Amino acid sequence: MGNQKISTKALHVGHDTNLTQGTRAVPLYQSTSYVFDDSDHAANLFALAEPGFIYTRLNNPTNDVLEQRLASIDGGIGAVVTAGGTAAISNTLLTLLKSGDHIVASNSLYGGTYNMLNVMLPRFNIKTTFVNPNNPKNFTKATKENTKLFFVESLGNPKLDVLDLEKISKEAEKFRVPLIVDNTVATPTLLRPIEYGANIVVYSLTKYINGNGTALGGAIIDAGTFDWSNGKFPEFTKPSPGYHGLVYHDALGPAAFIAKARIEGLRDLGAALSPFNSFQILQGLETLEIRMKKHSENALELAKWLESRDEIKWVNYPGLESSNYYSLSKKYLPKGQSGLITFGPKGGFENAKKITDNTSIFSLLANIGDSKSLIIHPASTTHSQLSDDEQLLTGVSKDLIRLSVGLEDIDDLKNDLKQAFKK
Repeated sequence: MGNQKISTKALHVGHDTNLTQGTRAVPLYQSTSYVFDDSDHAANLFALAEPGFIYTRLNNPTNDVLEQRLASIDGGIGAVVTAGGTAAISNTLLTLLKSGDHIVASNSLYGGTYNMLNVMLPRFNIKTTFVNPNNPKNFTKATKENTKLFFVESLGNPKLDVLDLEKISKEAEKFRVPLIVDNTVATPTLLRPIEYGANIVVYSLTKYINGNGTALGGAIIDAGTFDWSNGKFPEFTKPSPGYHGLVYHDALGPAAFIAKARIEGLRDLGAALSPFNSFQILQGLETLEIRMKKHSENALELAKWLESRDEIKWVNYPGLESSNYYSLSKKYLPKGQSGLITFGPKGGFENAKKITDNTSIFSLLANIGDSKSLIIHPASTTHSQLSDDEQLLTGVSKDLIRLSVGLEDIDDLKNDLKQAFKK
């Protein structure tokens, strides 16, 4: 199905109706474990000598369909789904890193990711240097001898900065380190980072890919383009004591990372995706492309309207001609710039809180990517754990309001904000 388009792949990849009693919908395999044919069959599965299902923490038939579809639409060679987006990031990093290693990361990151890199990983002696990603050379300047990877968000949340992935990937190549891209806000229907040099792509499936606020999930996509035998990652070229002395690179070649993320990452860290959640996310994935088109259209029109309002001091949306990222959005996001808008009202912090308290269609909650419109004041919620300086580094000012623009009628959304401005 390699020549088919994303919307077709999102509906069909990974599901053979002949193997599921003719079911047109992907079945939900709500099972923890699977019966072996005999002891030899079980031994072969555990030794990776043949494919099959062992235990749902490692793999599951419903999850397998989701993984195949995600890898296909992103242009990767394989995928692993996890319990959430944060689990996808932690699984990826802990599969690759050890004590004493170093990360270079964009300073424009989701607050939870920033905390993972800035607070939690240093406890394991894994440290991160945060850089302004607007200049790709900043990654080079921050790189050390022990740097093992670059980490960025393709469209920063909530800064909404569009990164020049192609140039950043070139910097990563110079130092023979993988570029890992969190593509949650853009989704693969608007941007496929692998086409611009990303080696690994991660997602919070909870957001746009699920699309209805019902299920947590995460995903890791492997491009299969990184040389794990380049000397920087001995865990891939030396026998693994955790898996029968397996040498990942020799046995699995380009798929060495994604296999290790499953058979060690999922097995040892345990953040597996529930097959029920996988089933829910598959429903959302089927309509992702058409939804992202509408999210982007609504967000662009609403952003232009906000720019015209006297109550508003500033508006940030990469699809606006006034955006610093307008030209980059035309290169990387020509089909649409997703559904997030940030803006600041006149009156600063207090008025920002009042507006978020007085909408009726926009729900005040901590999520993005729902088909329903959402609103939040990050400085007092999602990024409140950061210092004032750290908030500014991640793009959060005291007056910033973040909108996740849904699929409602655009006039209703404008009227909802208008009445909140009056209050």
